[in-house]
Amino acid sequence: MAQNRLTPELLDLVAERFKALSDRGRLQLLQALRGGERSVTELVEETGMGQANVSRHLTLLHNSGFVNRERDGLYVRYSLADKDVLKLCDLVCGRIEVEVTARRKLVTGR
Repeated sequence: MAQNRLTPELLDLVAERFKALSDRGRLQLLQALRGGERSVTELVEETGMGQANVSRHLTLLHNSGFVNRERDGLYVRYSLADKDVLKLCDLVCGRIEVEVTARRKLVTGR
């Protein structure tokens, strides 16, 4: 894909996906789902966020294609739609860790 010219429409879709990942709470939910599917109640307990906030973020993540949802009786269970999103998170986190280490060396000399 990198060699193909991206159309303005495709760039808009990519930008929307990145917007979905631009919130700390949504990233926290994706990290919680790394361990497997969870209900909203479980995600509220695990993240410390409020139920309405978790539900709102999950709806956005679902609409963006990052999470699946499945009704289980009275509950809705969420799971990662594709674990590749975690690769993206790990890549960015790894890069930030390298930058922080380099800055620390500049400041402390070690």
